[in-house]
Amino acid sequence: MSDAGVLTLRALLGDYPATRALKIGAIGSPLLHLDFADVKVPNRAFKQVVRELAFDVAELAIVTYLQARAFGKPLVLLPAVVLGRFQHGFLVYDAARGHLAPADLAGRRVGIRSSSVTTVAWLRGILASDYGVDLDRVRWVTFEDAHVAEYRDPPGMERAPAGKELAAMLRDGELDAAVVGEIPAPESSLRPLIPDPEAVAQAWYAEHRAVPINHLVVVKQSLSESQPHAVRELYRLLLESKRSGVPIAPGGIDLLPFGVAAVRPSLELIVDYAVQQRLIPRRFAVDELFDDTTRLL
Repeated sequence: MSDAGVLTLRALLGDYPATRALKIGAIGSPLLHLDFADVKVPNRAFKQVVRELAFDVAELAIVTYLQARAFGKPLVLLPAVVLGRFQHGFLVYDAARGHLAPADLAGRRVGIRSSSVTTVAWLRGILASDYGVDLDRVRWVTFEDAHVAEYRDPPGMERAPAGKELAAMLRDGELDAAVVGEIPAPESSLRPLIPDPEAVAQAWYAEHRAVPINHLVVVKQSLSESQPHAVRELYRLLLESKRSGVPIAPGGIDLLPFGVAAVRPSLELIVDYAVQQRLIPRRFAVDELFDDTTRLL
């Protein structure tokens, strides 16, 4: 607490259109001051969020939050999405080595950064639910541990040899496909494994009325319990920043839903996928992911 009575919170938040106004100080509060960590790629600090509780407020991948919840980490979810995107185009293969489709994945080696990466969980869920892929028949090759230290990969995961890199293994044919962080450039020989991913994503949304969300905001449980007004003010700031940076066209799809009602369909779906993939030990009800303060937002 500063001399002026303003509560200072240690914060981890990425640089996105929806967060820009808040991070540059264009939106402020008489109640809160956010001391932003100098971290350019927020997911590199997610282990600090869940293992060290290093931040009062932080951006966090939803699957990491589900696992943190499963292992009793004292963090509370806010219904505030800061990163959401359709995932269909991020599973790729090298067309220079021949055509590959979801039906061809049995027995193939597919590189993933970690079994608990949220984009991976969405894509594995889509492959199983929409394309009939038996995930246990795919050879999943991982490169990193989960952010939550207590979690262990389910059976069927294999760790890449030390020193190997996902992109190089895909290029050299040591992997048949991989989940990547960015859509490949058009001139690349890498192609989406799911054909016409943009059109398929639109149809997926029409069916599920859910957004495949990546990162939401969490706060320490102790903050939410002792300073609920501060949590409500934080939510107001995040929402105002989003509205100033990401206007939604009438009839458009809001990839950054705010509010429990708006995020509920997405949370129900990713919880189902996480249970199916043995990422969490039981199915959480959506209301369990919030507390008495954040559940009302």
